[in-house]
Amino acid sequence: MNREIVLTGRSNVGKSTLFRALTGRAVPVGRRPGLTLRPFSAQVGHLIYVDLPGYGFMKYRTKGEQEATRDLVVKFLEDHQDRMLLAIQVIDAASFLEIASRWEERGEVPIEVELWEFLQDMDLQPVLAANKMDRIANPDETLDWIGERLGMLPPWRQWSDRMAPISAKQGDISALRRIIQERSRAAAIK
Repeated sequence: MNREIVLTGRSNVGKSTLFRALTGRAVPVGRRPGLTLRPFSAQVGHLIYVDLPGYGFMKYRTKGEQEATRDLVVKFLEDHQDRMLLAIQVIDAASFLEIASRWEERGEVPIEVELWEFLQDMDLQPVLAANKMDRIANPDETLDWIGERLGMLPPWRQWSDRMAPISAKQGDISALRRIIQERSRAAAIK
């Protein structure tokens, strides 16, 4: 059976750009959140990559449409759990801390933190793809802070099997490719 690698996360973090970098297959991308409205998939070798719609704020979508998208993502993850080799949560590393702080100031759990915890509760051993690293002035410090928000004590490098600093738009996804290869090898041994 072919195994799935699922890309998930908030809207406009670069999931579709990463999907294109991993598979060579184009899906609609744009500056406006909410362009991906259904799962896209592509098979590469024995792996099926799936680009899920983003959820959270989508400027041109109603609250009902946003909730329906979130429900679609949750249902997909639950229904495909047994087929997944890897769940990759993509974040915009350049804005993650600012957005998380805003949510926490309102007394709410940030979407990224909630999703990370959900993926862990499903026992999917998720990987965090910290995208847009080309926009970060101090990568190690930023990744330490992001890791802490997600329950991983610094330094982030001790979590290099779960955190991949990438820049999908620049084609710099080697850290994530390494994790995918390691997980694929481990699954083949089982």
